[in-house]
Parts: sequence; structure tokens; C-alpha cells
Amino acid sequence: MEQKTMKALVYHGPGEISLDDVPVPHIQKPTDVILKVTLSAICGSDVHIIEGHTPVKPPKIVGHEFCGEVVEIGSAVKKLKVGNKVAVSCIAYCGECYYCKNNNHVHCIGSDAACFGTQGNLDGAQAEYIRLPYAENYSYIIPEGMTEEDVLFVGDILSTGYYAAKKANIKPGDTIVVIGTGPVGMCAMETAKLFGPAKIIAVNRNQERLNYALECGIADIGLNPKKVDVVEEVRKLTDGHGADCVIEAMGIEQTFTTAIEAVKVGGTVSTVGVYSQPFLLQMQNYWMKNLTLNWGFVTVEHIPALIKLIQGGKINTKYLITHKAPLNDIVKGYDVFKNRKENCIKWLITPYER
Repeated sequence: MEQKTMKALVYHGPGEISLDDVPVPHIQKPTDVILKVTLSAICGSDVHIIEGHTPVKPPKIVGHEFCGEVVEIGSAVKKLKVGNKVAVSCIAYCGECYYCKNNNHVHCIGSDAACFGTQGNLDGAQAEYIRLPYAENYSYIIPEGMTEEDVLFVGDILSTGYYAAKKANIKPGDTIVVIGTGPVGMCAMETAKLFGPAKIIAVNRNQERLNYALECGIADIGLNPKKVDVVEEVRKLTDGHGADCVIEAMGIEQTFTTAIEAVKVGGTVSTVGVYSQPFLLQMQNYWMKNLTLNWGFVTVEHIPALIKLIQGGKINTKYLITHKAPLNDIVKGYDVFKNRKENCIKWLITPYER
């Protein structure tokens, strides 16, 4: 590749980010691919890094939601060709270790395994180019007729939402509650519909987000904890029993406790919130509820199925896209996204404009 440097969003420490000139990545191992990033996004997990809540050693190029075009391939790469447009998992994994074979890819022990732009030695995708180790394990050619916008979210938030919905044990006719109407919570509501619930109740303190979930048709009822007692209202809506299952997508003590209290006896709580602080759960109040509690980091084996569901019109996440601008404007993008200005749900990043 002739280009020697590129623009990238670099994390320098808590609260410190800048758009810098950095070296263009190059092939290091036979299974590597170099991708020209054609579309990426700012994620809530990126904000956790920038604010210092998630420990990441600076300097680090961040970003793990992206699509791109293959521009270079290693000698062992056979399935991908230069020019392919691909959707990519947020996690690079070897595919051979114990954890990979048991669908716990985030725990892969491969030398180059990591979630892009977080811990480990892998830089992220808020840049012009990115190196993908073990690339063929988690890069999916975008089907003809589909765009990067169609599939951008399959690598992280859509997979996370689907994972949360699947782990919630939703059955046809159930009433479910989703706490948190950010992008992950919205993806949980979107994919929960695949399991046939009768009623989806969204919970959020931001009334605009609640209204948006209702307008987009992914929630049937919206409850704002600033206006109502959520647990009491859920019981009123469920003949006094509580929700069949609750998906918690915030990752804080208050919302986790609400999930435990809002679910019925024998129900399921599924949490995919990113927890940055410990808290005390008053188990003496809840141990007799016979609950099933599922939690964890996103698993990515469902990406091919999610792409097919999007292709077939069963899933549509384009309503998440509220802002789009070139990499040039990414520092502004973080301000707008992090502070929820301009009703921003997702800020998409197009290539740098020279």
C-alpha cells in the first residue's frame, strides 16, 4: 500500500481524544487482512473507554463497529479476495482454542485475539484502515443488494440485543420488559419480536428515547421511572404477576434491581449491561423468586443468521441511524453521542475526506 499514514481517532487517556496521523497497518501474519474502513459507528462501550470507566492502555485507536473493503490479504487467506465488502465481528478470535469452540470468543487465548480497540494489542476501526488477524473467522461478505448500513450493527449491538433476547427465554405470548432504550436495548426489542412476545414494555428515564421506541414500533408501552413506579406499573399490566422476562441493558445497580423486582416468580432476567461498579443485591428479598438469571458478553456466532434475517426483511435497524458524518468530524460526534444531543441514537462515521 502506497499510503504510509492515515487518520485515526486516538484515545490518550481519560477524557482525551484526538484525530491523529498514525501509521497505516500492514500484514503481519498469513491469516491477516487489511481492511479499508468504509463505515463505522460510535458505541456506548467506546464512551466507557473515553471516560476512563473501562481500563484501556493509551494510546489506542478505538472503535469496534465497522464494515469495510478488503485491500490486502495474507498468504493463508483463501475465502476473502481484494475488493470484497465485508461486515465484521467486534471480536477477533482464533477459532481453534477451547473458548472459541464453545462459542465464548471473547475469551479466546490466541495471541492476536481481542475486541477491537479495547484491551489487547488490536487497534480499532475509527480509522481509515484496520488490520484483521484471523480475518476469515469473523468477516462476512455483504450479500449482493445489501449495503453497509444494512449490516453495520451485526458485529456488536445487534448480536448483543439478540443474545439478550435469546437468553431471556421468551415464549410466544409473553410480556417482556426491556430496561434501557439505547441502541442495545432497541436491538433487544427488535430481535425479541422474533420470539413472539405479546407485549414489549420499554423502560427509560429519557422520554424522547421512549417515544422513539414507540414510534419505531419496537415497543408497545413506554414507562418512565421519573413519572411512574415501574415495578407497580408492570404488575398492573400483568395481572399482578410481573413480567415473564426482563432484559436489562443499562448495567447499573438501580436498573438491575428494578429488573429483579419487575419479573414474575419463576421468570428470567437477562442482562447485557456493561457494569463498571460493584453493588450489593439484597438477596434476602429475592432468593425465593426462583428466577433464572443470565448475563454475559455478546457471542458472535449468530452473525450469519442475523444477516439472513435482515436480508429477508425480518430485522431492520436503520432507525438507529440518526447521524452520519466523515471521520473528520468524529470528535464532535463523540460530544453529540455521549451527551445525547440532537436526539442522537447512533453516530455513523464515513471515510475521511481529504
